[in-house]
Amino acid sequence: MTATQLPLPTDRRVRVWFGEHLIADYVSDPDSAATYEAAMRRRFVSLRVTNDPAARTPLADEP
Repeated sequence: MTATQLPLPTDRRVRVWFGEHLIADYVSDPDSAATYEAAMRRRFVSLRVTNDPAARTPLADEP
């Protein structure tokens, strides 16, 4: 997805948090988002990883 595209109603937003700081943000279809989430959980074991609906989760949300 490019910066000018709006997320589809089915899209998911995966974010990686270092405390209250967002360090990664990824929006994609549910299957790709699940794959990315699994990879981030393996890579950043001690960090919080969220997977939320993209349409209702603006970037400025707090953790």
